Amino acid sequence: MPNTFTQLYTHVVFAVKGRKSLISKSWQDELYKYITSVLKNNGRKKMIINGLPDHLHILLGLKPNISLSDLVRDAKAKSSIRSDEKNFTAGKFEWQEGFGAFRLGQSQLPVIIKYIKNH
Repeated sequence: MPNTFTQLYTHVVFAVKGRKSLISKSWQDELYKYITSVLKNNGRKKMIINGLPDHLHILLGLKPNISLSDLVRDAKAKSSIRSDEKNFTAGKFEWQEGFGAFRLGQSQLPVIIKYIKNH
């Protein structure tokens, strides 16, 4: 789609299975960097990522050539595998099924970026 122009911004939220507080400060940066690499490998631009021990928020710039569900599924699956390989938690690390996604206009970006940054 070389001649397609889009400005599709989406705020995505997903949680650790059972909303357990498993994302530790000691490895959250590595988790966020890994998820960012998965998004980048799928041709997506991560604008900001942050969260709490039981969930995370990502602001994405999307292109219309891959479904959001496929992208989130890929990020969750690969980051779960990576977390287990790195033994970040005592047991198996899993994300909760599903996710929240909220489409944004460009004028809303500063507010959402501030919200995610301070989360």
